Amino acid sequence: MSNNSRYLQSQQERESSARSYPRRLPIVISEAEGIYVRDMDGKVYYDCLAGAGTLALGHNHPVVIGAMRELFDSKAPLHTLDLTTPLKEAFVDELFASLPSSLASRARIQFCGPTGGDAVEAAIKLMKTATGRRSVLSFHGGYHGSTHAAMSLSGTLGQKERIAGLMPDVHFLPYPYAYRCPFGVGGSETQELSLRYIENVLHDPESGIVPPAAMIVEPVQGEGGSIPAPSAWLKELRRITRERDIPLIVDEVQTGLGRTGKLFAYEHAGIEPDAIVLSKAIGGSLPLSVVVYHERYDVWKPGAHIGTFRGNQLAMAAGLAALRYIKEQDLPERARLLGDRLKEQLWMLAEHERCIGDVRGLGLMIGVEIVDEHREPDRLGHYPAAPALAARIQQECLRRGLILEVGGRHAAVMRFLPPLIVTEQELDDIVFRFGESVRAAREAQSC
Repeated sequence: MSNNSRYLQSQQERESSARSYPRRLPIVISEAEGIYVRDMDGKVYYDCLAGAGTLALGHNHPVVIGAMRELFDSKAPLHTLDLTTPLKEAFVDELFASLPSSLASRARIQFCGPTGGDAVEAAIKLMKTATGRRSVLSFHGGYHGSTHAAMSLSGTLGQKERIAGLMPDVHFLPYPYAYRCPFGVGGSETQELSLRYIENVLHDPESGIVPPAAMIVEPVQGEGGSIPAPSAWLKELRRITRERDIPLIVDEVQTGLGRTGKLFAYEHAGIEPDAIVLSKAIGGSLPLSVVVYHERYDVWKPGAHIGTFRGNQLAMAAGLAALRYIKEQDLPERARLLGDRLKEQLWMLAEHERCIGDVRGLGLMIGVEIVDEHREPDRLGHYPAAPALAARIQQECLRRGLILEVGGRHAAVMRFLPPLIVTEQELDDIVFRFGESVRAAREAQSC
């Protein structure tokens, strides 16, 4: 039995059946540096999952490790609840300095439990408290976490099917997913019809939806299939919500800190949200989540949202170092350029591999939709999703030393989330290995 197999067997025997990644990526990681990980059998992989986008600087970046060591050597506290420290104040200073001045000058921050889901819960509680309203607007295909309210706000049905008593008064709206247009038209009409629908729902006195406490949206849907919202659509969404005094919460858990080619993805549209939810990369690879919001909503009573581990000083040290490095090295612009390079090469691959139906995304948050070209296309000429082929491609990638996640509708979107420090040469090799994997999967499927 290999070392990987021995550990995986132990994990299977002792961990809950809710475990997910090891089922699709059956490896055991022993070492990691930058974009590379090594398993217990000595095989090296490109890690294009990167902690689902958490590892903006890759594994064990020297800037992050140095910040952690400095904190350890200083004898500073590692755990403070919500008591402040000089490190915490420096973290807030750097984060606020990264926001538009119009928001930063009137911003408040809530430190939450260590996951993005808890920050989403906090943002929803905050807006319900501030507005006195109860309904929340979310979007088809959205993903906001696995806690109770966050799961209620997510489009994913698998998690919900056997859970009774979800948060009430959640209403789902059409997201501008042009490739699989919810209106069956595609192109720019998708976003136009989405906006018309949303505005009509909010105007209709018999829509069945009472005035909302908030609207929550991902500027790029991650788990939904790496689907970027058009900037024009986000601008109009901001207008619609502002005119109706509906707080707009932007979920930047996966998109924040340079991933999409801007420090925050909402910046592509030039809008100013009422609240921003941040986690993953904000902790510099360690657990941390925050909500940054306009001071007008700061109406909570003391203790209205608490959590034992909201004072994770080590994550603040790592996050502060990562944020400074990302800005100093202009990694958002690097992500934009490398993302364009990646999309161009993937589209070139699609010219030869008809099972690649769409390539989309912003920066280094790219999705490749795998389709079955042997079945009847829809009214837009797009073939049905091919989840079995996508799963086979993922396994072929793993054999070739490439870790990719599969997501999206029907689990048929190959998701590229490499660290922002990936080089051009590494990216080219990643595309080469992916192409080889697609061809091998297609050949195996036809046998």
